[in-house]
Amino acid sequence: MEKLLKEVRFLKIYSLTLTAVLAFFIFMSFRADYAKQRFQEIDVERINVREKDGTIRLVLSNAERQHPGAMDGKENAPRRRQAGLLFFNDQGDECGGLVYGADKKEGAGMVYSVDQYKNDQIMQLQYSQDMEGKDKQRSYGLKMWDRSDDFPIAKLVHVFDSLEALKNEAVMNAEVKKLRDAGLLPTERLFVGKTVAGSYGLFIRDEKGKPRIKIYIDKNNQAKLEVLDENGKVVPQ
Repeated sequence: MEKLLKEVRFLKIYSLTLTAVLAFFIFMSFRADYAKQRFQEIDVERINVREKDGTIRLVLSNAERQHPGAMDGKENAPRRRQAGLLFFNDQGDECGGLVYGADKKEGAGMVYSVDQYKNDQIMQLQYSQDMEGKDKQRSYGLKMWDRSDDFPIAKLVHVFDSLEALKNEAVMNAEVKKLRDAGLLPTERLFVGKTVAGSYGLFIRDEKGKPRIKIYIDKNNQAKLEVLDENGKVVPQ
C-alpha cells in the first residue's frame, strides 16, 4: 500500500511539473520580445525576408542557393546566379539587387542593379575585369538603359525562349532586328566611368543606341569632346 501511495505521489509531482513547463512555453510564445533575439555571429547559406502574408521581399544568399528571381507571382526557371542580395517589390517581383563574384576564367565583378517595374535593369553601378593576361581589361561606372513598357520581361523571355527552340540562327537574327527596329528591346543610353579601352568620361547614345556625344580623357591622357551624327561620323565643331 505504501509503495502504491509513493507511486501516486510521484505521478502527481510529474504531472504538475509537466503542466508548469507547458504553461511556461505557452506564456513565452505570447511575449512580444520572445521572437527578438540577438546573435554575436551566425553562419547561414541563405536568409529570406518576407511579409506576414509570405510575400518575399529580400534574399541574402550564397551562389548555390541564390533565388532565381520572380515575376507575376511565379519563380523563374532555375539558373546560375552570383552570391549577393536580391530585392523584391510589394507584389513579389524582383526589382533589383547587389551581386558579386570572381572567377579565374570568367573574371571578377560587382553589380548594383535597379529594375524597371515589370522589366529588367534600367540602371546599374557596375565593375568588371578580366583575370588573365598582363593587360587585364577593366571597366567600371554608371550605366543606364531605356526599356519599353509594351515589352515587359515576362514577354521578352517568352519570345526569346520560343526563338531559341527553333534552333535557327538566321530566323532569330531577323526577329531580333525587327524587335530592335520597333524599339522593343533595351537600349543603352548613358555610361559614365572607365571603358575597356581605357578612356574615362561621359558617353551618351540616342534612342536607337547609337553613340552621339563623347566627353572623355583617352588612355594617352588627351581630352576629347566628340559630337557624332546618326551614322557615327564626328560633326565638326
